[in-house]
Parts: sequence; structure tokens; C-alpha cells
Amino acid sequence: MKKVISLSLLIFVLTASFIGSKNLEKVTMLQEDNILEIIANANGFQNWKNVTEIKFTFNVDRDTTHFERDWTWKPKTNDITASSAEGTIDYNWASMDSIANKTNAGFINDKYWLLAPYQLIWDADNVTYVHNKNAEAPMSKKSMQKLTIVYGGDGGYTPGDAYDFYFEDDFIIQEWAFRRSNQIEPSMITSFEDYKMINGLNIATMHKMPDSDFKLYFTSLEVQ
Repeated sequence: MKKVISLSLLIFVLTASFIGSKNLEKVTMLQEDNILEIIANANGFQNWKNVTEIKFTFNVDRDTTHFERDWTWKPKTNDITASSAEGTIDYNWASMDSIANKTNAGFINDKYWLLAPYQLIWDADNVTYVHNKNAEAPMSKKSMQKLTIVYGGDGGYTPGDAYDFYFEDDFIIQEWAFRRSNQIEPSMITSFEDYKMINGLNIATMHKMPDSDFKLYFTSLEVQ
């Protein structure tokens, strides 16, 4: 292995669902009109099958600090390369040691921010969900549709966490709230902005917090 990245660096939301549960009462199969599938496909999920490699830089700016790390993911083989100022590591999901497991926590987090609409399908066997067609979005205060998903208690990095997705009739996510352990009050709220269409994938490249100089964004996006 190459030099190991230090994962003591900031990770803002450790997202759930690396290992799914198959014992939930709801969401065992996706229907053609399933809201999870509708949102994912509105953002280009139907083109994911053609992707052989995706590269991106995950960036976070807060106050005067900047943090970034680079990822290359080959989804058909699940080979992953992680790079930062601390060093580089290559690993594969099929065979991970303790170092790769720690690095992979960062990848799961960053990938979730990048491809959140697709996670709705990838994680379908480990979530319950509720779709509300009329709710107030937390940042804009506009009336939007709201999808709430709650992760199951088995597997994943943060089981039991909840996410509220807000979108209009085009099913493109505009805002979301993360609620740790499904608590009532949001742990984090951000926007979904600056969408870019890259080889059929519709990706929000900017996330901002209300009344804050916090920015989480993606650069150097490449899709093959």
C-alpha cells in the first residue's frame, strides 16, 4: 500500500448504508412508480450502468479553513484510490484491511454527498421511507415535496439516521436535512446547487448551509 491518509481530518456527515439489511418491514422491492426510483432516474441513474470510472475532489470550506481529498472509483470492479495531502491509498471493497476500512468511511461519506439520489436505490433494502407531497423546505421556506428516509439498525456506518429530501415536480433535490439517530431537530441542513450534467449523470456540485459560510463542493469531476 501507498502512504496512508489520516482520517482524523474532518468528516461532516458519516452516512449510513455500506452493508444493507434485508429484514425490514418496508421497502423490499422497487416498483416502477416508486418515489426512490423516480428521484434517482430524474438525476440520471439510468445511465449509471454505463459508468466504468468516476473521479472527483471533495472540498469543504468553513471560516478560513479548507479541506479536500481526491477519489477515483471504478464501480464495476470497486477499485478505489484515495488521495490527499497526507498520501494515497488503493484498495478494493472485496478485500479491505483495517487501514482500508478507515479510509472507506471517508469514501462512503463523500460518495453519498456526490450521488445522494442514487443512494436511494442502492440503499433501498436498508431504509424505510415516507413521501409527503406538500411540505415546507427548511432553507427556502417554499412548498415542496418531501421524502424522508430512515436507515435500519443493521449494518452501515451510522444506523438509524434519517434524511429529509426536498424537491419540486421535476424530482431534482434542492435541499436536504440530515437528522442523526432520527432525532426531530436537524443535525445539518444544506442546499443542492450548481447541477452539472456529466455523461448523463446530473450531479449537484455545491452544498451550502443557511446563514453560514460553510460550503461543501465538488471539483475535477470526470465520468467515463
